[in-house]
Amino acid sequence: MSKFVAYYRVSTDRQGQSGLGLDAQRAAVAKHIGTAELVAEFTEVESGRKNDREQLAAAMATAKRTKSMLVIAKLDRLARNVHFISGLLESGVPFVCADMPEADRTFLQMMAVFAEWEARKISERTKAALAQVKAQGRTLGCPTPQIGSAIGVAKIQAKADKYAERVGPIVRDIITKSGADTMRDIAAALQARGVATPRGNTNWNASQVSNLLKRI
Repeated sequence: MSKFVAYYRVSTDRQGQSGLGLDAQRAAVAKHIGTAELVAEFTEVESGRKNDREQLAAAMATAKRTKSMLVIAKLDRLARNVHFISGLLESGVPFVCADMPEADRTFLQMMAVFAEWEARKISERTKAALAQVKAQGRTLGCPTPQIGSAIGVAKIQAKADKYAERVGPIVRDIITKSGADTMRDIAAALQARGVATPRGNTNWNASQVSNLLKRI
């Protein structure tokens, strides 16, 4: 097709406002469509676990009305839910993932299955780790004595803001130069650069990156 409708998704309001993740998605889409016509762009600020998305519905309707192809930067921008992807495939709206344009219907369904499996395994590992900590008699949560006081909370927030101010430029540089657009990609890049987490180690994970981005 020579006409496209682009759909972008970010997970938080702060990401949507700052453009973190969006720039990389737009660049991937632009590279894929080349000189073809971009009829419209739709941006969703929503969790990947939620299937009711107004902007995606609007993008699909526009694509169908204008006889265009729906284009996204990466499959995981849609959802980690095999039923949702299957429903989209059944909708009759042609779509393509810029990071795997050669993927056919069967391959996309397989990718959705693996993405959902990965998300479930991450959840299972997290629950198992928490259960083990509890079984060992260790206290879950922050052990800071003043955590419940206004002064303690203010100190913790000030420290977190100061850390975000220092590490923020590094994260922006990673996103701009490497095209990292997922929490996991950014975490891997920070770890590769040897950037210390707020706790002083270099073992970054997606949750830590998410918390950091909320303060940038």
